[in-house]
Parts: sequence; C-alpha cells; structure tokens
Amino acid sequence: MLENSQIKFISEIKTKVRNAQYEAMKAVNVALISLYWEIGKSISESQTENWGKSVVATLSNELQKEFPGVGGFSVGNLWLMAQFYSEYQSDINLVPLVREISWTKHITILKKCKDPKEREFYILSTRKFGWTKNVLIHQIENKTFEKYLVNQTNFDETLPEKIKNQAILSVKDEYIFDFLGIEEEHSEKELEIKLIQNIRGFLLELGSDFSFIGNQYKVAVSDKEYFIDLLLFHRRLQSLVAIELKVGEFLPEYKGKMEFYLNLLNDKVKLSHENEAIGIIICKSKDRTIVEYSLKSSNLPIGIATYSTSEKLPKNYQKLLPNNEELSEKFDNYIKNLKE
Repeated sequence: MLENSQIKFISEIKTKVRNAQYEAMKAVNVALISLYWEIGKSISESQTENWGKSVVATLSNELQKEFPGVGGFSVGNLWLMAQFYSEYQSDINLVPLVREISWTKHITILKKCKDPKEREFYILSTRKFGWTKNVLIHQIENKTFEKYLVNQTNFDETLPEKIKNQAILSVKDEYIFDFLGIEEEHSEKELEIKLIQNIRGFLLELGSDFSFIGNQYKVAVSDKEYFIDLLLFHRRLQSLVAIELKVGEFLPEYKGKMEFYLNLLNDKVKLSHENEAIGIIICKSKDRTIVEYSLKSSNLPIGIATYSTSEKLPKNYQKLLPNNEELSEKFDNYIKNLKE
C-alpha cells in the first residue's frame, strides 16, 4: 500500500512527463509548420520561373522517394503549402500565428474560411480553447465567427477577463430548434415541454459543456416561490445558466426579471467555487436597438437571443452586422483579450 507522500511523488513525476510530452509535441508542430511554410514559399516563387505546375508533381515524387514513410508530400498537400504561404504571407496579423496550431487545423481554416479576420478568429480561438479538429469544423459550420459579431450580450462589461471570451462564444444570436416538431404557433409551456422531451437535441444546439439541471427550477425568497424556465450549468465557465423562454418579441422588462433570478441564484444556489450565474433570454424575435439599450443599464451578465423552429438560418448575416467601426472594435477587443 503506497503512502500519501509516495502517491504525491508519483503524481508529480507523471505531471512532469505529460508536460514534457506536450512541449515536445509543440516543438514538433512548430518545426513542421515552419518546414511547410518554407516549402510553400519555394513553390510559390518557383511559379515565376516558367517551369509550369508539373514541377510540383516532380517534387512530390522526389521527396517521397528520398524520405519513404514520411507523409505530407503528396501533390495536393504541396499545393496547399503554396496556398498557405501565398494567402498568409502578406497579412501582418496572420503571419505571427502560423505556428500556433497544427497543420490539419490550418488546412481546415484555409479551406473553409476566406476572410483574414475570420481566419485570425479561428486560429486564436483554437489555440486558446484547445479545440480539436472536429470541434473546429463544428464551430466554423455553426458560423461561430458571424454569430459572435452579431450576438447581443453585455459580457464584455460584466464578466471577469478569465471567462468572458469563452462566455461570449457560448451564447448564439439565434438557436435553431428544428428538432422539436412543434407548430409555428405555440405557447411558452409547449416550447419548454418540447425542449425537455428533446433535451439531447437542445443541449447539442446550445453547444458543448452545457449540462441540464432542471426546468421550472424553484428559488424562494420572503416566503414566495419563483420558477426559472430552465437551469443549466456550463462546465468550462463554472457558471449556472438561467434560461427564460419567450414566444414573442423581446421586451425590456424581461431583463429586469432575469436580473432578479440571477441575484437569487448567486445568493442561494451558486457554490463558493463557481463563477456568477449567467442569464440567456431566448425570444421568438427582437429589435436589436431595444436590446442594446436594455443591456446598457445591467451589471449582471445577460445575453438576448432568438430562436427558430425551422432549419433556415438568417439569409444574410451581413444585414445584421454592426457598422464597420463597431464591428472592428468588437473584433479587435476579442483578439486582444485572446492574445493576452
């Protein structure tokens, strides 16, 4: 039977080994990306020599013969290296990031994202939050970048630095509840019941790390009982998440009710090691200007989202985007916080 001191000793050694393995993997990745960057640069420059595209096929054959068993030198991958270099080398924001994530994740971003700011967003977010390739693909296909730019929360002003970016990414601007099979006209109770009956689909639509605690969650004060539509917990944020469902348009008074719930949760339900509770009000529709004015006066973290029961996303997110100055400021703040 091992003594506690021996268990601690062994645990510390295991941690050192894991850290060393992680650092070794990082070093290998940096060396590999650096190599691919240089190969891409050479291929791009070779195209000015009038050798034609066949030189890349020749190069692929020679490299595979010279380095048998070493992957990554297919014709397709060599052209991706050239594209990687040519599209990133002139962007002063992207160049410093080329060694921050793995090649497979870079290729995912390169293929699926064309806007430089969008690429910067996903590179830094992948590094910061440790997204796997599959999670990264899900984030891109789920339009996380666009939804971040249009989502309406006050998290920048109300949450601590250590969790606010993760919290912002955890709240969508619109949720798609196409799995409910519900009539277009429905009550809040019907919506709640359907979401509970389809809890797996609901949690998948919300995003990773959400756990279900209960519906019509009771909190009491002054011998009176109040009921929160849905109460969740976000593991990564270590925060309770209160959700209120509204089948009509957002009204400013909804914010006051959510603040009341958040204060109760923080005082009576939140554990000492957890962060403050977060509120999400999900409505059928919203006037974005009214939402902005409503959130200005709140010192508690609240997000206002909409929902749809069809699979169609808004046709054109561009119409929802803030003006260029506001968009640039919001994006720059996010990137600055990630880098810090």
